[in-house]
Amino acid sequence: MLHLGLCTPAEIFIVFIKILWPVGDLMATAAVPMFSTRRDHTHRQQQYTGSRGDGVEIVSSDEGNRAQSGEQVNEQAGFNGIIGNSPALKFVLAEVERVAPTDSTVLVLGETGTGKELITRAIHNLSARRGCPFVRVNCAAIPFDLLESELFGHEKGAFTGAVAQKIGRFEMADTGTVFLDEIGDLPLALQPKLLRVLQEQEFERLGSGKTHRINVRLIAATHRDLIEMVARKGFRSDLYYRLNVFPIQLPALRERSDDIPQLISYFVKGFARRMCKSIRVIPPETMAAFTSYSWPGNVRELQNLIERAVIRSNDGVLPNPIPPVFARTPSSPLKPTPPSPIVGTLSDSARSLILRTLEDTRWVIGGPDGAAARLGLPRTSLISKMKKLGISRPRNGNVTSLFTKENETGVQWQSAAEPDASQVS
Repeated sequence: MLHLGLCTPAEIFIVFIKILWPVGDLMATAAVPMFSTRRDHTHRQQQYTGSRGDGVEIVSSDEGNRAQSGEQVNEQAGFNGIIGNSPALKFVLAEVERVAPTDSTVLVLGETGTGKELITRAIHNLSARRGCPFVRVNCAAIPFDLLESELFGHEKGAFTGAVAQKIGRFEMADTGTVFLDEIGDLPLALQPKLLRVLQEQEFERLGSGKTHRINVRLIAATHRDLIEMVARKGFRSDLYYRLNVFPIQLPALRERSDDIPQLISYFVKGFARRMCKSIRVIPPETMAAFTSYSWPGNVRELQNLIERAVIRSNDGVLPNPIPPVFARTPSSPLKPTPPSPIVGTLSDSARSLILRTLEDTRWVIGGPDGAAARLGLPRTSLISKMKKLGISRPRNGNVTSLFTKENETGVQWQSAAEPDASQVS
């Protein structure tokens, strides 16, 4: 029996813990979940959080719920936010799982809005570096004059306005992952320095001759055609080959249309919860409009249109947010109606062609945009043909017509008097 009046507060606390939580010897702290079991990293493996408006975002991916098994963490935290079961998406996710455990450089390719950043985060979360910094830099959002300092840092006094030492993003991401978004917009002047970081894992800050060694994994992404940029000298070929170790091509949304209903359901639930609305019905015609649309903006465009539809929803019914005029997307433009065939003689066809060209150019004959240039004729030759075919400049919005003839083929055409020289320009 223990007399509480003779015990210290610490001993009383231990007694109550033993009564309420019989876990055996309290010195075996590994069995008590109140103590942290977090992995001990080196001094470089710090936790960076927050975002900035200058195109740089620094986050640290936690290891997820540590009470779950490693396989469950991979399943939930690894592919968080990636929705779909189409064969095209499954192939991409299989590639992610294949390359994530390595330290190889990955190049993520795809159109705007296909989810390149989600795939990049999945690679980081499934890698051995998942408890280390994940540093994102948008190369297109940072001015050229500041980009080198953002990536590699600078010393005090390195340039005008450098009043203090600055740690660059590569140094911040040591032992972690650097994600260079929109790598196709990286200026040519900085590409050799990035190539050196990839090859040697070392760099110098601006204004310093000291070499800093780092251990980072690089993942790059772009919507541009880097091969075409290399061909026209807009991107260094040696940097391209160094980045293109393991490319992952993301499919456009129109190439995995089977995922559209699942994505719609996911976004509708999220926006309805955020706006305190209840969406119970998605009409078949609305779903048909979503699945038939070509989605030039991919998943980002779908997300924005779902948000618009939830805002406009009434009585729990999701309306169709795609106006008919927008159903014609840049990927499927209207084809111009071909001109109707001309029935008649060669002169009739030539006259009709000249008239159409003159109307398109508002009866301007000379100049680089005139009818003569469009027809590939000298100005004097076109004027001569107009006189021969009886074509004159319109008056009061109509072609001058003195009489109508009918040729042998039955096609009627208008004849005019000789054009006034003052009217032909």
